[in-house]
Amino acid sequence: MSLTQKSKIIDGINRLKKEKNAVILAHCYQELEIDEVADIVGDSLFLSQKAAETEADIIIFAGVYFMAETAKILSPDKKVFLPREESGCLMADMINAESLRAFKAKHPGIPVVCYVNSSAETKAESDICCTSANAVKVVESLPDKKIIFAPDKGLGAYIASQLPDKEIILYYGYCPTHMRIRPEEILALKNTYKDAEVLAHPECSMEVITLADFTGSTSGIMKRVKESRSKTFIIATEKGVAERLQRDFPDKEFILASKKAICENMKWNHLEDILNSLKNEVHEVFVEENLSKKAFNSIKRMLDVS
Repeated sequence: MSLTQKSKIIDGINRLKKEKNAVILAHCYQELEIDEVADIVGDSLFLSQKAAETEADIIIFAGVYFMAETAKILSPDKKVFLPREESGCLMADMINAESLRAFKAKHPGIPVVCYVNSSAETKAESDICCTSANAVKVVESLPDKKIIFAPDKGLGAYIASQLPDKEIILYYGYCPTHMRIRPEEILALKNTYKDAEVLAHPECSMEVITLADFTGSTSGIMKRVKESRSKTFIIATEKGVAERLQRDFPDKEFILASKKAICENMKWNHLEDILNSLKNEVHEVFVEENLSKKAFNSIKRMLDVS
C-alpha cells in the first residue's frame, strides 16, 4: 500500500468515526498501523473498562472475537463490529459451556474463575471473570480455599504460585502463542544480553516465568519498562508488545523472546478492514439476551474487584 492510499484510508476512517459517533478499540497485539486510527489501545482489562464507559454509538473492536463479544455484553445498546470475522482465539475455542459444566460436575460446589479470553457462553457458566492484569487480585478476593480456573492452565499455574494458600484446580487450556516461548530461548538470550531484564506474560509456562525478572500483563510489562532504569529487555509475550515498546521507548532495546511469539488471529485486522467495517457496518457481533445477562454478571463482578 502506498503512503497516499494509506492516508486516504486513514482520512476515511476518521471522517466516518465523526459522522457515525464511532470509537475504535485496539488490542496491543494488533499490527502497529492500527494505532494510527485507534482511539484507545490497551490490554483486555483496560479495553473492557473503556467499552463499558464509552458513549459512542458504534464500537469497532480491532482484536479477536471474544473481545468484541465482551464489549457487546457490556454495551448491549451499542453496535459492535469485528473488522475481520475470522479473528478468533485458539484458547477460547478450547472450552465451551458444555465442557465447563462437565468439569464443574467433577468438582461440585467450587466457584469458577474464568479468564476473559473465553466465549460468552463460557463466561455465563462462571462465577467471576478475570484478565491477566487482575487475575491474582480476583482469585484472592474470593473467600473459598478451592477455586476452579479456566481455561488457561498457564495463567492458573501462575496464580497458584502467587497464592499458595489457595488450591487452584486447572482446566486444560492454554495460549499457543505464549507456550511457543521456550525456557531454553530465554536462557540463550540472557547469556547474550547479560544486563537485560526478562519481562514475561503470565500465560507463559512456569519454566519461562521462573526465569523472568518481572511477570505481568501487557499493561504491567509496559509500566515496568517505563519505570525501569534498564536499557535492554527480553520480551516474553506477543510480538506486538515488543513493537510498541520499541516505538514508544526508542532509547531502549527490546528483544523478542521467540520469533514464534506471534498470534496469527490478532494480525488479521488491517486499515482496509476497519474502513470496510465502519463504512458498510459489516461483521456485527450479537449475543443472545439471556446469555448476555449471565455473562455480564461475571464480567461486572470482575470490574467491581478491579
